[in-house]
This record gives sequence, structure tokens and C-alpha cells, in this order.
Amino acid sequence: MATTNLSHYDKATIPNASEFRFGIVVSEWNPEITENLYLGAEQALIENGTLPENIIRWDVPGSFELIYGCKRMVETQKLDAVIAIGNVIQGETKHFDFVCEGVTQGIKDLNIKYDTPVIFCVLTDNNKQQSLDRSGGKHGNKGIECAIAAIKMAALRQF
Repeated sequence: MATTNLSHYDKATIPNASEFRFGIVVSEWNPEITENLYLGAEQALIENGTLPENIIRWDVPGSFELIYGCKRMVETQKLDAVIAIGNVIQGETKHFDFVCEGVTQGIKDLNIKYDTPVIFCVLTDNNKQQSLDRSGGKHGNKGIECAIAAIKMAALRQF
């Protein structure tokens, strides 16, 4: 877990995103977390030149469904990168482990199979406070960091 706010970046080092199209797939589970991550990502994309109409948002029920949502988005939309936004909080059962492993491997598989980068913006925290801290709280907003990663990966596709 980050102990500092990593959401600050040097805008001069970020490629201009005005020609890029991005998809964002957002889990509806833990909406107070995922909505903040989405807002951070959207803001960072727009601040770096992305036109609002070039940001496509789809919602899915939970983090496990992010895999299919991202897959369909990559297959049906002409995009330069996709951001998968979700949140899984540790509970008392092994469900946390299975969901985290499945989502991680699923998004990794999409990056291997397709030429469109899929960015992992899934918070996997021990408790809700940690998730709040990383979705706009004292540790910044991972949505911003993932949007910057998406811009950099979209630019990498041009090589």
C-alpha cells in the first residue's frame, strides 16, 4: 500500500491525449470507491487533452465482471486503451482471494490476447478505509494514476 500521494504527475512528461479514445469499465460494487476512481481517471484524461466524447464508460455488476466488460469493449469499440475500475475489500472468507486472482489474471490475459492495453485499476484492500484513502483520500486517487498509465500505453501503441 502506498504511503504517499502518488497521484501528482508532471503534465509536461505526459503525451498529448487529444487523438486518443479511451474506454473505462466500472464495477458497480462499492460505488463510493469506484465512482471516485472513475472521476479521477476521467479528470486526468480530459486534463491531458482527451475530448469528453472520446471517453466511453460501461458499468458492470462487480470486479469479476470487469474481465468480460473489458473484453467486449476491446472487441466492439475502436479504442487506444481501456481502464478497468473495481474494488475488492478483504472479508472473512476466501472470496477475496478468488476474485482478486481471477481479475488480475483475466486482465493480464486480455493484455496478452489483444493489441489494446487494459489498465488494472482495481483496489484490493484490507478494509474500506484503505480503499477510501486510495480513491481520493490521503493517498491520492489511483484512478488518476491509471489514466496516466493509459495515456502512456496508448502512445506506446503508436510505435
